Amino acid sequence: MKAADIKLLYDYNDWATARVMRAADRVSPEQFLARNEFGWENLRGTLVHIMQAEIVWRHRLFEGGDIDWLNASDFPSVDAIRDRRDTEIAALRRYIEGLSDEAVNAPLAFERNEKTIQAQLWQFLAHVVNHGTQHRSECAALLTGFGHSPGDLDLVLFLGSR
Repeated sequence: MKAADIKLLYDYNDWATARVMRAADRVSPEQFLARNEFGWENLRGTLVHIMQAEIVWRHRLFEGGDIDWLNASDFPSVDAIRDRRDTEIAALRRYIEGLSDEAVNAPLAFERNEKTIQAQLWQFLAHVVNHGTQHRSECAALLTGFGHSPGDLDLVLFLGSR
């Protein structure tokens, strides 16, 4: 894997999340907090979960260790989530932008649930983007149901927009 490929995936990740956040700007406060069938209670919880995963993985991979989980109730609006995510993503992007081909292919290991997980750095970084894709699709389904579709979030559409 090349560092440029990881950078491209993170560009896509940011593009797709921005589309979801713009659509979320249009929901009512009631829709933002409406319970749903997905795993993170509501649109707010799912958006915070996406951000949380990016933060946790940045700490695991680049800063050494885990951090406390965020509380969704600390984010009363889409703007509050966006403000925190912008800060967190800027920190993550500093690491991503500084990666070399050698670094993305370096082996890493960490403990999770009393098991050692071993992979190359690029595989963990790809996991973060893939995780975001799953939960963005949940947000997109909710937003579409509320009449505020974010539009298609496909990688090929991102590539065509560059």
